[in-house]
Amino acid sequence: MYLEFFNLATYPFRVTPDAGFLYLGKAHARAKAYLDYAIWSPDGFVVITGDIGSGKTILLKKILSELPDSVVVAKIFQTQLDETEFLQALLLEFGYQAFDAKKVELLDALNSFLIEQHENKRQVVLIVDEAQNLTERALEEIRLLSGLESQNEKILHVILVGQAELGEKLDSPGLEQLAQRIQLRFYIKSLNRNEISTYLKHRLTIAEAPDPALFPEDAIPLIDRYTGGVPRLINILCDTVLTGAFVEGTTTISAELVAAAIEELQWVPYAERAGKRNQQGAVSARGELDNGAGGKPENGLHDAKEIAEKLDR
Repeated sequence: MYLEFFNLATYPFRVTPDAGFLYLGKAHARAKAYLDYAIWSPDGFVVITGDIGSGKTILLKKILSELPDSVVVAKIFQTQLDETEFLQALLLEFGYQAFDAKKVELLDALNSFLIEQHENKRQVVLIVDEAQNLTERALEEIRLLSGLESQNEKILHVILVGQAELGEKLDSPGLEQLAQRIQLRFYIKSLNRNEISTYLKHRLTIAEAPDPALFPEDAIPLIDRYTGGVPRLINILCDTVLTGAFVEGTTTISAELVAAAIEELQWVPYAERAGKRNQQGAVSARGELDNGAGGKPENGLHDAKEIAEKLDR
């Protein structure tokens, strides 16, 4: 819609995860390093968690795009499964049709497959996205499978990715043995203000924008306040801003245009939305205390500069 207007090669703020747009801020770079560790270390079992829209899926896509043919990957994205359904889904990823098999037959087939791949010097990696939806019994099956080993290394490497609830589930008494098997656990924090500015320039550069600094610095506090630094929300807001600018016939992005987009989206400050998800209202996306970030202004968002000034006090 606005590509030619802004002389862009592609849409810079699409919500669909695209590994080519991956921005490796401090948190995402560390998470990627841990994912690499899970694949290539002898005892790889890593858990990555983060809020909705924090960039977990795009990290997985980036990792998968870099793997050589010697790595066999099973990707499980549908996780509302019991333990038998999970084993069936796993075998399906490995090319087996085993929907009528009993659990003992499923386990035997998986063990045989893993041993065969190891003997052929092929690394096998299990990646489970939205792993917080797995039942405790399904997670226990993953623990048992991850215990299969050769003389000096695990045969199955495991990456569990999910929302914050996954970490809470892994800390439950019934999963203590699984928790002890995990080498690394990492929570992806949201982008801070400086990273938001760099993130916008990064995506605009990839989209071949004539001016990657299209969003002025005085608009960053507003973007920060209403997105909480969550990449998906930043993309939604900034795409709305560019669409609004196109409709207004201006190529100059301002804090006022950002404020108008926020009003159009009917957003309240991110801390307020996060507080509704957390009944105690104590922890924001960055793991910091929310000190009354404020609610939705009664008269709308008509003065963007005033909002930004209040935010900086």
